[in-house]
Amino acid sequence: MRRQLGRFLRERRLEVGLTIARAAQEVQLSPAALQRMETGRPQKLRKQDVRALCELFDVDPAETSKAIELAAKAADNPDVTALGGMFSNAFNMYVGMETAAQRMISYQELVPGLLQTAPYARALISTNPEFVKDEDVERRVQVRLRRQKILTRRVAPLRLEVLLHESALRRIVGDTRTMAAQLRHLAELGKQPNLTLRVHPYRAGCPWGILPGQFVILEFDDDAEGTPIEPPVVYRDGGMSSDIYSEDPVELQHYHELTEAIRRTALDEVDTRSLLRQVAREYDSDR
Repeated sequence: MRRQLGRFLRERRLEVGLTIARAAQEVQLSPAALQRMETGRPQKLRKQDVRALCELFDVDPAETSKAIELAAKAADNPDVTALGGMFSNAFNMYVGMETAAQRMISYQELVPGLLQTAPYARALISTNPEFVKDEDVERRVQVRLRRQKILTRRVAPLRLEVLLHESALRRIVGDTRTMAAQLRHLAELGKQPNLTLRVHPYRAGCPWGILPGQFVILEFDDDAEGTPIEPPVVYRDGGMSSDIYSEDPVELQHYHELTEAIRRTALDEVDTRSLLRQVAREYDSDR
């Protein structure tokens, strides 16, 4: 919640063209205090400061109320935070971080949303018992496809490294036609200069003797003033239970080391594309 509020305030400040120093002076805060607010770092958040900033940034009353409510809820959280679950809106937190990230490292056992075709996404989403209407499913499919624009945006496209377990290639989502098209789509996406895609094959066994579970490491750029936009964070999809966000430096280091262990036994990019096309042909022959 601190990150959500900080991202909101930073975006509104940039929209009106104010520096951190000027904005802080106008509302009688120190630049360091405003910087901590914008980067989501732990501190005492005062509702009157948020209100003053919203007035300075000409935020409409409805959004101002939401920001103040968020500030009231955003108590100083520990480094590890659990949010929501399968049937909550907590994923909105992740989408906001994803949009703001400069670089992401993603280890997945399903094709990640940023790389999904519409039929693959539709097949996944439609199996969720919460979405019973076609329009509910289609709306979420379109949201997922719009998220993918961060890979092709003109300014600072996301640098994405995906380590995809071979099970994602073999687990049928939808039908064999859907899978064949999805795997060929992955093979083409792997050619993009800002995207690295490598398969971690079954024969590589278990890194560190464990099944790592899906995780994403998100890293953020500095702003024009050289201030880190947000500290890095590791995100773990909780499935039916809570999603986990951790900005603890020790835990982040462990996940970077685990990522390196996975990289050492993953296929290279060329062999990955060959395997994707091979499995796609296998699905073609099953039809």
